[in-house]
Amino acid sequence: MVPHTPAYQDALGRLCAAHQVYASADHKGGYVSVRSLAGLPAFYAHNLEAFLTGAGGAGAAGGIGEEELEADAEVFNRYVLSLPEALRANAEASRALVVARKVHHRSKLGAGVVHDPVHSLFLVPGAGPNPGLPGNYLYGLVFQTAEDVATGAWRVHVHDRADGAALCEVASGAEAWTRVAEVLECAPFLLSELEMLGFRSN
Repeated sequence: MVPHTPAYQDALGRLCAAHQVYASADHKGGYVSVRSLAGLPAFYAHNLEAFLTGAGGAGAAGGIGEEELEADAEVFNRYVLSLPEALRANAEASRALVVARKVHHRSKLGAGVVHDPVHSLFLVPGAGPNPGLPGNYLYGLVFQTAEDVATGAWRVHVHDRADGAALCEVASGAEAWTRVAEVLECAPFLLSELEMLGFRSN
């Protein structure tokens, strides 16, 4: 505990304005330093680049097929296992919010097989208008907006634990990977800082 003196409040205000501390996701009313988050890992499908850019052979996007893309649940599992034991139960409570439903293939009368849009989860250290997930993580999704994975537009969304979000849309999977890679490289950050990368706030 620290005394909430005027000097403390003034110093805290300067640190927040300089983006050197963020509101902590793990301690209500507390703060976490950007320096402490800088060494944390990011989590995303290990073959996401190959899927989005078409590297590595023939598949849905010219590379691997969507059935080979690492599942969101596996990405989330790696994130949970990286956390201290005391935070894992809280992280598991966020699973339903963060892990998107599996792709379901279904027959549509007279139209052959139709599938839900492909999406992939990623998690990076940072904060938004609201605290992030346990461990001070933001979560994001990259997903297609049309049935054609190879040529359709893609969206990249990054969220805190509540309703804070940064969004962008690009013309191809390769461009989507470029945006995701930039987000991964820039972490940790505040959601508002993603405007510099072409994102818009919700």
